[in-house]
Amino acid sequence: MAAAKPKKKNPRLASGRKRVRQDTKINAANRSLRSKYRTAVKDVEKAVAAGNKDAAKTAFATMQSVVDSVADKGIFHKNKASRDKARVAAKVKALA
Repeated sequence: MAAAKPKKKNPRLASGRKRVRQDTKINAANRSLRSKYRTAVKDVEKAVAAGNKDAAKTAFATMQSVVDSVADKGIFHKNKASRDKARVAAKVKALA
């Protein structure tokens, strides 16, 4: 098992304490979006692996919107989003 992370000291300045609060909130939002992105990609890949063409197409359509919105927010780079869409689109197209 991995050792527990060492406990961080609390900042003394009020601005530092506020920054920690903001970072915690932003980190949670980013983690949620990152998870949503990966889940959308996996859903399409599962449908492709199962050979279900209709499910793959509908999942791909939703995946595109999720990937674009996450990339627009800067969670992932736009080139990474484009690369992921292209790779998954090729897999969906290969089903036809």
